Amino acid sequence: MPRGVPGHVVQRMTMALAAALIGALACGAAAHDVPDDVKVQAFIKPAGDRLHLLVRVPLSAMREVEVPLRGPGYLDLARADAALRNAATLWLANNIEIREGEERLPAPKLVDARVTLPSDRSFGSYDEALAHLRGPRLPGSMDLIWNQQLLDVLFEYPIRSERSDFAIHPSLERLGLRVATVLRFLPPGGAVRAFEYHGDPGLIQLDPRWHQAALQFVKLGFIHILEGTDHLLFLLCLVIPLRRLWPLVVVATSFTIAHSITLIAASFGYVPDGLWFPPLIETLIAISILYMAVENVVSGDVRRRWMLAFGFGLIHGFGFSFALRESLQFAGSHLLTSLLSFNVGVELGQIFVLVLLVPALAALFRFVVPERLGTIILSLLVGHTAWHWMLERGALLQKFPLPALDAALLASAMRWLMLILVLGGLAWLARRALRHRRERRGIR
Repeated sequence: MPRGVPGHVVQRMTMALAAALIGALACGAAAHDVPDDVKVQAFIKPAGDRLHLLVRVPLSAMREVEVPLRGPGYLDLARADAALRNAATLWLANNIEIREGEERLPAPKLVDARVTLPSDRSFGSYDEALAHLRGPRLPGSMDLIWNQQLLDVLFEYPIRSERSDFAIHPSLERLGLRVATVLRFLPPGGAVRAFEYHGDPGLIQLDPRWHQAALQFVKLGFIHILEGTDHLLFLLCLVIPLRRLWPLVVVATSFTIAHSITLIAASFGYVPDGLWFPPLIETLIAISILYMAVENVVSGDVRRRWMLAFGFGLIHGFGFSFALRESLQFAGSHLLTSLLSFNVGVELGQIFVLVLLVPALAALFRFVVPERLGTIILSLLVGHTAWHWMLERGALLQKFPLPALDAALLASAMRWLMLILVLGGLAWLARRALRHRRERRGIR
């Protein structure tokens, strides 16, 4: 204690300083950490010459915005309007792009931005959400912890016609570490289209034409085959021993037909819906890669390769369906078109890989290592990776209870077995017919 200063004065000064610090913290902006999980709800409805966008987000996701507080961290609703509108513009309007046809709509008019209690259920439908945003606000006297509340926003965009083609690109992935969005589009006189996605989905055609859906899914299939390491390794093992064009075409076509069958069947729901099914398929995919690697090392016989490509292609088709499952919501009413387009994209991706892979293997076996030794080395490397994948995925599969062996499961298995046998028989007959035709041409 400094000399000459009474103790009660020092005590009052300390208390005043503490009160000032507490008041500064309470009245200023609270520390905005990045939230772990953020759920966004949104409605889009064109009506006349206006398009309404309603958005609900957690207020805790509105970082870098000074939210006025009072008392022990309560939201000061009486002074919060400017901060809320600033947050809505900074985090929502500036990160949401809406297109009418090929033109981007101008910046929207911010009709309202208000705080809502977490218990509010008005965003269950568009009409309830709009009535809520046009209704009375929360009383300014309520004591609300700021980071436990929701922010509801109503934007209005000028449009040419409510029946135009609309698309949206919501770049809201920075709101949290994991951002899940539920978006509903209400076209005039049509059924509600619901979308549910994570992170940044890119440009979403809200009611796509068939050619828009086709182009989108061709791109998706092409990218998927290039990013699917397990499919690429299987393709590598499949074509390592192949050098001539005709066997390569037969094997690639067999694989494509097979995975197209199971992909379409899975997309229409003709697969088990148990939690055990995806890890089972992933394990079988690893086994297919391992088997092809072992066969390359042991025999290298390519005469049955088209049959293996067909059989394992059925399994890989289920794997493709898992990747496609979430994306099918962007197909609109063009489900079959999107599925076929995805297959076209996968096929284009395979052709692209083969165009690069076959000459690279030919150069490797000609200038670096003998063909048989190179085949063994590459196959062992791929097989080693597949072995570890098989063990890891098998361990994951063991965590899920397998289905009971009842009559329904046996009937489903028999239907799939009969389909596989019929398709295999047709493929065998087609191959025999093509071989006979080529032999007759050779005789002539």
